[in-house]
Amino acid sequence: MTFPASAPALSDIRRALAVFAHPDDVDFGSAGTVAGWVDAGIDVAYLIVTRGDAGGFDDTPRDQMPVMRENEQRAAAAAIGVKQVDFLDGYRDGQLTPSLELRRDITAAIRRFRPDRILTSSPLRRWERLVGPSHPDHLAVGEATTCAIYPDSRNKFAYPELFEAGLEPWVVREVWYSGGPNPDHTVDITEAYPRKIAALRAHVSQTAHLDLDGGWLRDRMVATAEVAGLPAGRLAEAFTVLRTE
Repeated sequence: MTFPASAPALSDIRRALAVFAHPDDVDFGSAGTVAGWVDAGIDVAYLIVTRGDAGGFDDTPRDQMPVMRENEQRAAAAAIGVKQVDFLDGYRDGQLTPSLELRRDITAAIRRFRPDRILTSSPLRRWERLVGPSHPDHLAVGEATTCAIYPDSRNKFAYPELFEAGLEPWVVREVWYSGGPNPDHTVDITEAYPRKIAALRAHVSQTAHLDLDGGWLRDRMVATAEVAGLPAGRLAEAFTVLRTE
């Protein structure tokens, strides 16, 4: 299973909401693109479902990890220019499902922020890359967010308690999926690359052991640019873009 060909990206976007499972998810796959949106005057906010309590590569006490990773994500967002970072409560890293509760909480966030565009992880597995994009939490958040986009956030009768609390229905016009199979909408992030690296370095608990100046990450962005036919030496991120109206 794969996505259809991407639609042309909308040119009149004013607000975008990025919804991801863990701190650092948005930065590994999308930080360069988000930096470009910020530079274009788009109001971008992050919604992170967990605080990454199952992450890390050392003996940091588990009870310290959620606070550490929340702080890291806020610092990473600041490096990109994103000012609003919200976290959901009650969801554990490694235990996510596209539950009705998660759909409701994402729907509430959509109705509060009222974005034109949502950026989220793909709900479709990449069989050639099980590690990373196909983490079960990523798939679960991608599915729950897709359900929140349609039908939940636009239907006043879905989760009536939200409507009663003053959160009126909202139609998200466009969704960008990160990490899915065969992404075909490529964004040149060469100029934004230093900010992407700064954001990733802010996630010290996750990236201190990685070579962020070269290695696999840069190679992957070079390869993405080459597949899209960009000039030699350019760096790129790739997505699937779908209209939701």
